[in-house]
Amino acid sequence: MAQKSKNKLPEKIFIKTFGCQMNEYDSARIRDLTKNNGFINSTDYKNSDCYIINTCHIREKATEKVFHEIGRIKKNFRNKKKPIIIVAGCVAQAEGEVLLERDKYIDAVIGPQSYHKINKIIDQIKEKERIEETDFEVIEKFDKLNVVKNENSKVSSYITIQEGCDKFCKFCVVPYTRGPENSRSLDHIISEAQTLVKNGAKEIILLGQNVNAYNYKEKKLSDLIFELEKIDELKRIRYTTSHPNDMTNDLIEIYSHSKKLMPFLHLPVQTGSDKLLKLMNRKHDKDFYLNIVSKLKKINANIEFSSDFIIGYPGETDKDFNESLDLLMEVKFIQTYSFIYSARPGTPAYNFKLNTLDDNKKKLAKFQKISNEIKIAYRKNLIGSKVKTLFENKMNEPNKYFGRDEYFNSVVVESENNLVGKIAEVKINKINNQTLFGEKISGEKKREFAA
Repeated sequence: MAQKSKNKLPEKIFIKTFGCQMNEYDSARIRDLTKNNGFINSTDYKNSDCYIINTCHIREKATEKVFHEIGRIKKNFRNKKKPIIIVAGCVAQAEGEVLLERDKYIDAVIGPQSYHKINKIIDQIKEKERIEETDFEVIEKFDKLNVVKNENSKVSSYITIQEGCDKFCKFCVVPYTRGPENSRSLDHIISEAQTLVKNGAKEIILLGQNVNAYNYKEKKLSDLIFELEKIDELKRIRYTTSHPNDMTNDLIEIYSHSKKLMPFLHLPVQTGSDKLLKLMNRKHDKDFYLNIVSKLKKINANIEFSSDFIIGYPGETDKDFNESLDLLMEVKFIQTYSFIYSARPGTPAYNFKLNTLDDNKKKLAKFQKISNEIKIAYRKNLIGSKVKTLFENKMNEPNKYFGRDEYFNSVVVESENNLVGKIAEVKINKINNQTLFGEKISGEKKREFAA
């Protein structure tokens, strides 16, 4: 490891993050790791010594976004010393060789299972090497995470507990960019959670590509949740993202007695058509999915759901699309994330014949209109109700605080008292498409749940 000169100013690192919460978590760990190598985090990319682009390969034109970002960096540093440029994450894993060949400005590509080697790689770059590091070494990565201290907990903090996927849905790149399913040690996760809570976290969100596939030495996600419940100052537990096939009875049952697991589940289904589910290789049908919903509703009538939907998957007919609408209206998801199918290089569906783009756009607009109507109707019913809200931060506007209720709805209130880190009952007065606005019930300390 390179030694710092006593008179040398600390080097600055800037990280641009694309994609999901797992990428956000990875970026935070990269910051922790590079801190040990003399770097300080910078929020100004124009004044950085090392620039890391942490990428996501799920959405369309992911590679082009990388080159667009590289172009922006080149323009800024045209008359300055070039920073170290590292492309990390899933695009690096899938197309690392292409990136290095196409643009000599890039110093290294690092796959998502190799970022624990970041300090060694930076030192190699300083010795004028260009690096491609895309091995699947998730166990070594997890071991490295266990010795990294997170000293900057947020009120709501993430922990990656599982990576990779063995499902091989035909549209998905995750098995090829994150590798097979691997789970972290339960003891190490509990230790990280305790550190986060000690540093101020009140809510833990457990992350994984198939988070409910967590299985470490026969300990499942339900066992992990049970152990997390024992941490006194931890007030809320969530997990994402789940696969229907891993919603086992033990995990469903924990919703009947857990006091800290929130009654809200993101459970991607992708389509309501059995024909398309089979073409996607989802390994379940619509009735299987609805049976999970039914079981959870019987255990806890207040549980709500969100989901992902792909519109215009190759082979989708009007009948298939209408079956997705039927499922949408039957479950009444309080939030959906819907996208037109985008072929990802390297997946089995990449060469499938695409549907007409104009038709797909019309279907997406119709789907999102109905989805939004369901969402608004749900939110209107919250007006006048009281919701338990965990406040995460003070907003820029005077005396306004942002938090989330049990169903992950954004909540904004005005208060003269500092609410950060507190759970309080809020009466909802008005809504919009994104946020609930209300007032903290005042004058009754017993109604404030000190967190």
